[in-house]
Parts: sequence; structure tokens; C-alpha cells
Amino acid sequence: MLSRNLEKSLYRCLAHANGRRHKYATLEHLLLSLTEDEDAVAVLRACGVDLDRLRREVLNYVDNELANLVAAHSDDAKPTASFQRVLQRAAIHVQSSGGEDVTGDMRPGHDAEFLRPDDAGGSA
Repeated sequence: MLSRNLEKSLYRCLAHANGRRHKYATLEHLLLSLTEDEDAVAVLRACGVDLDRLRREVLNYVDNELANLVAAHSDDAKPTASFQRVLQRAAIHVQSSGGEDVTGDMRPGHDAEFLRPDDAGGSA
């Protein structure tokens, strides 16, 4: 089951992709939406991530590097296979750990481990 905050983040993710007429919603769209998810934001801040810088850099990437995803038609964006795998793995992780809801709360030492201060907008 998805938490209410994560559901909102997923809708926001699709809105980010659809607003740019992207054919696919990617992990970058998901990360962008998680910068507005209160559960994820709490963990990102605890990891020392500069949220403004991260958001700015992800927006720049989405707007410039994903331009090839712009569709000629106005169908809704579809999640990529990697996007779907991330959600599936999160659900499996929550289920195996006895949790109830999948949230945007990435526990340090697991999913957020890659967000060291020198990466992804973290402060040095």
C-alpha cells in the first residue's frame, strides 16, 4: 500500500512529465517530485542534501537532457520500466520488513546511502 504522501508524489511526478509533454515518466521525474514529499524531504535534509540545489539540477536535467522524450501527441506519460522497478522493490522491502505503507522516506543506510554530501546537491 502506498502512503498518502507518496501517492501525491506519484501524481506530481506524472504531472511533471505530462507538463513537459514527455512520453515517459522517469526516475528523474520521480526524484523531482520527491523533493516536495515531506517524508523524503526529512530524510534528504538529514543526509545534508541542499534541496534547492538538487531541485534546480534535476529540473535542469529534466528540461534539457530529456527533451528527446517529448511526444507529438498528448497521451499521458507512462512510467519507465526502471520507475516501476523502484516502486516494486520499495513495496517488497516494506512487506519483508513488516511495514504497512510504502513512503518517500528512504532510510539512511539503504536507499539514501548514495546521497553523500559531495553528491546530488549535498553540502560539502
